[in-house]
Amino acid sequence: MAGQISISHDRPMIQALGDSALVVRFGNRLDDVANRRAVAFARAAQQAKMGGVIEVVPSLVSVLVRYDSSSTRFADIAGEIRLIVHGLGQDSEGREHLVRVRFDGADLAEVCETLALSRERFAARHNEAPLRVLATGFAPGFIYCGFHGEGMVVPRRSAVRPVVPAGAVLFAAGQTAIAATDIPTGWHVIGRSDLRNFELGASPPTAVRAGDTIRFETW
Repeated sequence: MAGQISISHDRPMIQALGDSALVVRFGNRLDDVANRRAVAFARAAQQAKMGGVIEVVPSLVSVLVRYDSSSTRFADIAGEIRLIVHGLGQDSEGREHLVRVRFDGADLAEVCETLALSRERFAARHNEAPLRVLATGFAPGFIYCGFHGEGMVVPRRSAVRPVVPAGAVLFAAGQTAIAATDIPTGWHVIGRSDLRNFELGASPPTAVRAGDTIRFETW
């Protein structure tokens, strides 16, 4: 298909999205390697300052690149992207953030029952190792963190909660998420934090970015 190449962690698919954007996809499903490659590529692409590029936006396993079609072409941007991918090295270390959690969420008891853990043991398992920020987005400042180890995986809720408050700490699919604004969610609410990763008018508006590390501590 025109505008695409075969997909792998080291040779991602580059696909046109209309005439002024493209997506660089490093995997068909979320895994640690695909996410690390997407984060590393996004940082390298932002630093490369490619001509005509307006915005580089990382997601879990892909990166959106928006460009000015009046000054550059898909083929030119795709060529520069291949050079950046070819030159990717080891992940650069992001910042570490300490997030204190009060484990008192509405779904905590159900999660603990599903995992056959006491609340105290669940909190200890949850906090035992720092988690990498896989992506931010979905809603302003929303943080995806992963991955928890075996025995710490539950599916999402069968029903969506109409709203959870900013600072809510969420849990599903081997990941922890932190809401930065009031949002609906299908994740399990396990607690709350004082982190607010979105400040309208600030530059940048978020303090936590993909590739950073979060260390959780019981509040």
